[in-house]
Amino acid sequence: MGDARVAVDQRTEPERRPGGVASRRAAAGAVWYLRAVAFVNFLSAVWVSLGQDVRRHNQENLFTPYLLTAGFASGVFTAFLAVTMRRRKRAAWILNLALSGAFLALFAFAMAFPEIRRYPQNWISLALTAAFVAVLIAGRREFYATGDRANPKLATAVALGGTAVASLLAALLVTVTNQAPDAARSTFAERWRYGAQRLVSVAVEESGFPGIAPPGWADVSINVLSTALLLGALYAAFRSRRAVDPLTEDDEKRLRELLERHGERDSLGYFALRREKSVLWSPTGKAAVAYRVVGGVSLASGDPLGDPEAWPGAITPWLAQARAHGWIPAVMGASEEAGTIYARHGLDALELGDEALVEVAEFTLEGRAMRTVRQAYNRVLRAGYRVRMRRHEDIPAAEMAHLVERADDWRDGATERGFSMALGRLADPEDGRCVMLECTDAEGRLRALLSFVPWGPHGLSLDLMRRDRESDNGLMEFMVIDLLRRSRELGVTQVSLNFAVFRSVFERGSRLGAGPVLRLWRSLLGFFSRWWQIESLYRANAKYRPIWEPRFLLFEKSADLPRIALAAARAEGFLEAPGLPKWLHRRQLETHR
Repeated sequence: MGDARVAVDQRTEPERRPGGVASRRAAAGAVWYLRAVAFVNFLSAVWVSLGQDVRRHNQENLFTPYLLTAGFASGVFTAFLAVTMRRRKRAAWILNLALSGAFLALFAFAMAFPEIRRYPQNWISLALTAAFVAVLIAGRREFYATGDRANPKLATAVALGGTAVASLLAALLVTVTNQAPDAARSTFAERWRYGAQRLVSVAVEESGFPGIAPPGWADVSINVLSTALLLGALYAAFRSRRAVDPLTEDDEKRLRELLERHGERDSLGYFALRREKSVLWSPTGKAAVAYRVVGGVSLASGDPLGDPEAWPGAITPWLAQARAHGWIPAVMGASEEAGTIYARHGLDALELGDEALVEVAEFTLEGRAMRTVRQAYNRVLRAGYRVRMRRHEDIPAAEMAHLVERADDWRDGATERGFSMALGRLADPEDGRCVMLECTDAEGRLRALLSFVPWGPHGLSLDLMRRDRESDNGLMEFMVIDLLRRSRELGVTQVSLNFAVFRSVFERGSRLGAGPVLRLWRSLLGFFSRWWQIESLYRANAKYRPIWEPRFLLFEKSADLPRIALAAARAEGFLEAPGLPKWLHRRQLETHR
């Protein structure tokens, strides 16, 4: 994987954030303080002797620095604040300033008493808390990310509703697990009050609750429930803005105009017309970045649309918007040209895989290397299968409705997958230049479908693949080959097929002399290929002897990669919750078409 990162010869200085170097360092200091405190809190939760020492130094006339307390719950709370502060959330900064300021005032007042100020530990705790408040104030301009306007109402609803539900669950748990010999003398209201107190306090004076004696694990479960409730309320209060304006009719019209002028530059350009995406334009209107916000990640795909000279004018406002809302900027499937320009704006690049591109004029079934493919094609042809190829605009409405119904029935699962290389719709009147391939068997029954979107005036890019599971194997390869052999009928000179993730790993890892790290990486990907089509997609694409065009993942910080991967999986439809039944899903599609 040594060549996985894009080499950028002329890397310009990334866009400076408000406040200058000193402000950024102060903000980083505040984040690292919270991380260190969270680490100590977690460590003290599992290291019994350390936890006892921390508690002993936080009682009577001793106190510890801001948020330093032994326990898992306090560790989770502090770690949550560290994460939100790292994402430059203004609300997190306000909360930390309010809490640490109150602690500092309380500590300063306590130091007026001789029995407290005589301990050096207290002076250290006061100094560390004061230092944290100081770096908060010094770095205040770095915390600029605003949340959703609905956050206060949502957080209040989560806190109130969650408290009511959690207290009821706690009362039920206490009722079921009550081990007191005289449990009958306690009422449900008393057990509810016990559970409610457990939600807000680790220790409860059990003498005040006669007839109530739940086991220790039940008390711990209630405390864990209270921690989850707190985190839920905090998440609701600090969450990023989740929705932005989708494509308008004017946006789509302007994007189509850009595709007419510059669509041949990127085979993924047409997928920018997915209507759940949003778009940001350059000041001149000559370029645009299409993106979707998923789980706090502003996820763009492919290259920016339009004139490459105007790309920076669209990239800059996209990055500025992401930072203003606390989103993580990321790009999936950018070409090397676009990756270089993104890198000049402060993003790093990682090779994600390769796209298979076939030049029609160079494709042939002749030769020894194509013997297996040729035999498979002829076998399907002798079985009586035939392919019909038409533009969507040439298909009558009744026939198109039937094709959509079959495609919906053959979909793997209720959720429509795809984001970076899928349009997400079929039979839309605006997509009349798309190409449909229909494969029928010897009896004339429809058995498989392929749909391609335009790639400039003379190219096609694969969008949708569907086949009847009861049909013969090899239909997709048969249809692709038929398209490549007949593409001149449509004036097509190049075709973009599937994307092969980490293709270079499979290719180089199987060569003689491959290093141990590369072989291990290849074995790991082969293992996961049992559940996901990783190696099989590479093998399927390699049959056509394509040109492999590398595609890159762009990101700002390596620490964001897990979250970006999760957002990408959600956007592609791999982690969505179970969808609607197919018949109901089809009705919704017809309603919105």
